[in-house]
Amino acid sequence: MYLGFVSALLPFLSSAMGKIIYAGINESGGEFGVFAPGQVGFGLPGRFGQDFAFINKTTVDIFVDQEKINFFRVTFLMERMCPLSFGLGAKFNETYFAEYADAINHITVTKGAYALLDPHNYMRYNDPSSQPNTGSIIGNSSDPTAATTKQFGAFWGELARRFVNNPKVVFGINNEPHDMPTSLILANNQAAITAIRNVGARQLILAPGNGFTGGHSWTQLTGAAGEAPSSDFLNKMVDPLHNTAIDVHEYLDMDFSGGHDACTQPGPSNLAALTTWLQQNKLKAVVSEFGGGNNQNCFQFIDDMLSYLSANDVYIGWAIWAAGPIWGTNSPCCGPDTGSLEPGNFNDMGQPNAFQTVWAQAVRPNIPVNQLKRSGTSSLT
Repeated sequence: MYLGFVSALLPFLSSAMGKIIYAGINESGGEFGVFAPGQVGFGLPGRFGQDFAFINKTTVDIFVDQEKINFFRVTFLMERMCPLSFGLGAKFNETYFAEYADAINHITVTKGAYALLDPHNYMRYNDPSSQPNTGSIIGNSSDPTAATTKQFGAFWGELARRFVNNPKVVFGINNEPHDMPTSLILANNQAAITAIRNVGARQLILAPGNGFTGGHSWTQLTGAAGEAPSSDFLNKMVDPLHNTAIDVHEYLDMDFSGGHDACTQPGPSNLAALTTWLQQNKLKAVVSEFGGGNNQNCFQFIDDMLSYLSANDVYIGWAIWAAGPIWGTNSPCCGPDTGSLEPGNFNDMGQPNAFQTVWAQAVRPNIPVNQLKRSGTSSLT
């Protein structure tokens, strides 16, 4: 860490040093195989191991045994868990659930790490063919095809019931809501929290905000319609167990999308307003998605942001995007040549992928191995 960065960082530090207790990676693949613009229902339900897959168990083993991380965010698709013929709710595709549960149990039971359940749906349901922009907004009463907030609660009640006795599960309410009323995100989040607690599940919950749950825009209007800031509503959630944290995504490229290999957006200054809001509202957060390209500039930007999270006690965890069993030589983010974080793979040019570059240079040195949570029910502490 160079001195110029320390000087620039000081205004943004909280008075107490933080304690990162979850550090890890996204496992992306359960949402694959449905992208086909204009073809509603394409790839549903899909073929396990061909169209989609959740993890390579050997990859999880490497990350736990060698890298010493303790946190995996595992994606799935609600249209596969709750087929369109059923509708969103408490009736599941048992084959898909069993495949997902096998992945979660390998992480949590076999390896003893924590697993964040991630419905990768942008708070939409019924048409994932052009995510993130297709599908009806959950709870949109003006759309007769939309699933209701009540249905969303029923879905979460059933999913939580099935994992109620697994203390190492974390419930992620939904991936990256956007371009919808922030008040509706609050309503959907609350329906999920209430349903999870009503079935007796005590584990940690992560609740997203608007604007793709971006930390940089947490206190700003978001979307084409100028929806209310997440900060106006996300402090109104009620969890009787006080075990809910804010779910934050923060990419470091020019438009915060993760689509570019150059890092130009500094995490510390862009997260400053969110940090203040978290402190004022006595809330915690997990940065469950971030990334950077294979270059020294991004290595420094990632190091700067992870150092910032470690220095501020409102942040309790992070997970970088992404490993996964189907990425091959493709890049989950951060330019076409970066490659995935899947050990053993290469990038599109046959060169080392992000596991050998981004992870090794910028992530591995920031894993607080000795302070990570290794036992007990997932929680804020």
